[in-house]
Amino acid sequence: MKTRYLALTAREEYIKFMDHNHHADWNMENEHFSHIVTRIKRQLASLEAKNQKDEAALIDSRKDMWDHAAHSSEDFDQAIEMVQYWQALATQTSAYEAQSDKIRALKKMLPAPYFARIDFTRDGDDQTRKIYIGRSGLVDDKTQERYIYDWRAPIASLFYRLQAGKAFYEAPTGTISGTVSLKRQYEIKDGKLEFFFDSDVEIVDRFLRRLLSRNASSQMRTIVETIQHDQDLAIRDIENDLLLVQGVAGSGKTSIALHRVAFLLYQEVTSKLKANNILILSPNHIFEQYIAHVLPELGEENITSVVFDEICTTVLESIDRPMQIRNEWLEQVLSGSDNSDPGEARSRLQFKGSKAFVSLLHRHIQHFTYHGIGFSDIHYDGKCIASAKRLKTRWIKDQSAKPLAVKLEHLEEFILQKVRKLRQERIRKQEAILNENPDHIFDAREQARLLSINESTLLLAEIRKFTTLNILELYKSLFQNKDYFYGLASGLELPGDIERIIDHTAENLVREQLPYDDALALTYFSICLTGYSPYNDIRQIVIDEAQDYYPLHFEICKLLFKQARYTILGDINQTIEKEESLAWYHQIQDILQKENSVLLAMNKSFRSTDEIIQFSSRLIDTAIPVESFGRSGDVPGIYGAEYFPQGIELLQKEIAVCKEQGYQSIALICKSEKDAYALWGHLRDRIPVQVIDKNHSGVIKDTFIIPVYMAKGLEFDAVLICDVDDTHYKTAADKKLLYIGCTRALHRLNLFYTGTISSLLPRS
Repeated sequence: MKTRYLALTAREEYIKFMDHNHHADWNMENEHFSHIVTRIKRQLASLEAKNQKDEAALIDSRKDMWDHAAHSSEDFDQAIEMVQYWQALATQTSAYEAQSDKIRALKKMLPAPYFARIDFTRDGDDQTRKIYIGRSGLVDDKTQERYIYDWRAPIASLFYRLQAGKAFYEAPTGTISGTVSLKRQYEIKDGKLEFFFDSDVEIVDRFLRRLLSRNASSQMRTIVETIQHDQDLAIRDIENDLLLVQGVAGSGKTSIALHRVAFLLYQEVTSKLKANNILILSPNHIFEQYIAHVLPELGEENITSVVFDEICTTVLESIDRPMQIRNEWLEQVLSGSDNSDPGEARSRLQFKGSKAFVSLLHRHIQHFTYHGIGFSDIHYDGKCIASAKRLKTRWIKDQSAKPLAVKLEHLEEFILQKVRKLRQERIRKQEAILNENPDHIFDAREQARLLSINESTLLLAEIRKFTTLNILELYKSLFQNKDYFYGLASGLELPGDIERIIDHTAENLVREQLPYDDALALTYFSICLTGYSPYNDIRQIVIDEAQDYYPLHFEICKLLFKQARYTILGDINQTIEKEESLAWYHQIQDILQKENSVLLAMNKSFRSTDEIIQFSSRLIDTAIPVESFGRSGDVPGIYGAEYFPQGIELLQKEIAVCKEQGYQSIALICKSEKDAYALWGHLRDRIPVQVIDKNHSGVIKDTFIIPVYMAKGLEFDAVLICDVDDTHYKTAADKKLLYIGCTRALHRLNLFYTGTISSLLPRS
């Protein structure tokens, strides 16, 4: 289809270049736009007037209810009437809130009611329908005529997936076939139609490049106007219980996930999915803040988002130990702050996050179940009411699949039931004895009960010596006897440094803080033992940055989110402390065991310029090639200084250039938080600059210094990679860090070093 309209910035400038037909088209579209705005304003005025009356009526109803309640507390019939009154009020309140939601949606529509149009003729029908598409729908309440279709409506998929010509879409009633004769996009700002164009591939790409050339936002933007074909397939997928997306840096993975959530919520009528049934697992809190604006912009409630560390903290609440969070662990590994070998720290996490260690933990639980519980005889009122032998026999016969802690609770209850049957007789005996004591003639019964309570407390403590689990001590015991460890590990693949791992773990577990690798393992261990499961309402899980997870993370998810479907996004080129291949996604599928699953690959980057992508790609394995969208910019530069003060001068000059070019987010990316604060110490008296660390809250803008592991998933106008010398960046893992840092840049990327340049950097 030929391009008919060029994207200009003002109506007057646009009209000058149009012939008579184009002018007529412009007038028609402008007239239609005015018509839609008028309809929105009328609906809005009508709803606001009605809402004002309904609000007053609701206030009166609530007042009447409470006045009525004052007289109904002691009258059963009136209490019944009160319940009915409350139910009616709840219905009235719900209708008022729905109306308020609609008012908010209409107000949000006014500045830009729609962004696209398709002309569609259904097979067997002579009439061509003009389908206008917006962020939300507009329907006439009386006639039910639809003026604007929500971008998530089935028919809107024609706009995202197909060019003009024969087309089809999937509707609730089945496949609808026909012909698309026009695809048109609009630029509408602040309630004014600025321009429109009929789209083919070339002009759409030009339009998208124009959008991508904008400065980065402090919060992620919605992409409803520019969703690509492959992205739309992922967003609208409802067939698969497990959707995996391998997407290169800048391919829009996170945007896809959030728009997918909005789409699934739009399907609520058929899927019964609500906002409280969805959970997002984010890599860190800064990322949470960055994405928090998207769903409200799409007209949906925000979704609960948690960092995996928070799940671990909640599960381990009963273990009175602070835990090391992932960012603290990364800082320790990348900065060498504890003087330990980073390779050993990685090896410990690699092992404890592996399927082999999962198997080892299960063997440990199994061994303890049959050989580790120290049953003892339980006596009450001078009798053995439960012998150790009988308790063990009962225990072994219990082959139920309940968690160990639950089975022990049931065993405890079995013993206590026996105690309860004998308790009254025991109290009577004690009362009779006390009656013979002159000091207790008048309070024998009361004293007998107090004695019984004390006796029961001591007895319960005796029972709980074997019915209560000390999860931390049980975990520790795995590493306290190497013969036991190796006996359990028979047939499992162990790392070459397993001796050091065992020794280091035994030493670390007596310290005040739980190391990150052990906190993660203890989380899984605890869930297996207790059956902890507070997430039964969760039906959809979104996991971002999945390449940084280990098998153990997904084993934990499998236990916690039994009813959930998954949307999992990652990029194996962006791992921090480990290496992964495409086989990682097959491991995830094997762990989660979902009936229907699919892996989608997205290799086109929409974030950076061609030059930045070409430079960055030389830092990674090209097994997964990164395709550029075709936006040009400056070639990244590498700048060296002989002495540190000269390096600071170079950075300061580059920051000044970035500001002159109007960049609103200038990121100085360091390897660690320790390095970030060191750099801040040299810059703070020269320029306004802040450090973004794990405690940061609020938006990220202007000029700032950020550790590379906290920049993941974010994007900035200009990126300055600092300290790219042979001391900071020298290993294969460091090369991945450089790639992550470089791919944060939208428009400008430069690298700086003092002394000797890192050998990892690509040579020209």
